[in-house]
Amino acid sequence: MKMNNKYLKFFIFLFLLNTITLSLFFSSHPHLFHHQHHPTTTIITTTHHHYHTTTTTTLKPWPILPSYLPWSLNHNTHFRSCESYFGNGFTRQIDLLKPGSTGSRRTGNGRTSDNGWFRCFYSETLRSSVCEGGGIRMHPDKIKMSSGGEVLESVIGRSEAEELPEYEFGAFDVVNGVNGKRIGERVVGEEFLNQFVERGGVERHTMRELIASMRFVRADEFVCSEWIEEPTLLITRFEYANLFHTITDWYSAYVSSRVTGLPNRPQLVFIDGHCKTQLEETWNAVFSGLRYAKNFSGPVCFRHAILSPLGYETAMFRGLSENIDCDGASAHDLWHKPDDKKTARISEFGEMIRAAFSLPLHQQHHSSKSGSRNHNVLFVRREDYLAHPRHAGKVQSRLSNEQEVFDALKNWSGSHSECKINLINGLFGHMSMKEQVKAIQDASVIVGAHGAGLTHIVSATPETEILEIISSEYRRPHFELISKWKGLNYHPIYLSGSHASPPVVINKLRDILKSIGC
Repeated sequence: MKMNNKYLKFFIFLFLLNTITLSLFFSSHPHLFHHQHHPTTTIITTTHHHYHTTTTTTLKPWPILPSYLPWSLNHNTHFRSCESYFGNGFTRQIDLLKPGSTGSRRTGNGRTSDNGWFRCFYSETLRSSVCEGGGIRMHPDKIKMSSGGEVLESVIGRSEAEELPEYEFGAFDVVNGVNGKRIGERVVGEEFLNQFVERGGVERHTMRELIASMRFVRADEFVCSEWIEEPTLLITRFEYANLFHTITDWYSAYVSSRVTGLPNRPQLVFIDGHCKTQLEETWNAVFSGLRYAKNFSGPVCFRHAILSPLGYETAMFRGLSENIDCDGASAHDLWHKPDDKKTARISEFGEMIRAAFSLPLHQQHHSSKSGSRNHNVLFVRREDYLAHPRHAGKVQSRLSNEQEVFDALKNWSGSHSECKINLINGLFGHMSMKEQVKAIQDASVIVGAHGAGLTHIVSATPETEILEIISSEYRRPHFELISKWKGLNYHPIYLSGSHASPPVVINKLRDILKSIGC
């Protein structure tokens, strides 16, 4: 009974947090009352020539997450604090076009369109902005890139340059029915871009180029073949077939949704021409659906569009080159005692992924306190697969005797008497994304050579132990950092080359299992 009361109080606490967050959101976004009368059910109207179709879609609600903390524009967030890096660091608001006060206007196709609006939230810590606006029109024919969304085998050999967008001026419009003097002008100038959408080390900063292409147009010229009524994230991906870089894109999209206070999970539009990959399964699970920009048949208008920063601008990527000294902590502890050196945001994000696949969030399966005598040891394998049009289908080995190490662990685990060990052969290339995340969630210990598949540890449970086998050629901090930011115990084995001694790996794993009561 005491345990049930504890969970009841915890869920009431989470409900109150969500209620407070929604109240703060609507108090700072009053214009959305006019646009979104029904937050979960929205209407898409499509008009082509002499006919139109109306389709009703439902946005997915945000799940209740144990590690959730309110997302609000707290201007007291300290520069380079953990919250500035991973959460509420976008504290400077720049209004480039405020919602008009003269009411709605009739557009050329008979639809009613409010005056547009556009603003950005800038993070001094990340040197990046999340921008959003309404009354925005996209012209797919003014974006030069491949169609996107094709089957991989049909586009073998296609260059990356063909898949990344090139914008003509006017590829995006913002309707301006208030300040007619600015019709035809750029929404932002070079000075704004240099200050708030910094190019940084990115050779082609596609979000910067998108914003640079935006111009003001009159309301009577704002003709659309299709209206998207629900909030929509506009996203450009670069290394879209690599799990690490895709997770940085997922995180950027998640943060953008929270920073702009969306009451439900948004739709996505990919502003790129990449083909389909297995990773789209998670994009679809976490968000409310996706489309490719080139799949629209004509000018498409957005009631509310959000520009998600590049994954390269997230703390998960920036941490590879700058010191982000943050330790993972529970949301409960940080709620009662905020700490600039601790974060629960990566845990929150991992729970979001698990919840998106309807996996349990309160699962405890390998704590020694629970008396469990069964432990899953997940060995994340590297295997050959065709990743993208320019890939030969062969992955570079980071552990030259991986099969030998796996077989040795299998023989040892079968005779381990202290407790039952289930060695899981983590052939992720042959598993769905949901199966991969579930395998991570169910693992007491995750073992693997340095490789993108280990990025899944963002979804690991709090007690999970991480054992990374690191060759001399790939000594990079990706997974040590994620473990630190989640508060997971991390154990490295450094190799002099790429060959690991099976007894060394077994001894290390034995010590880890002893530490958790096995």
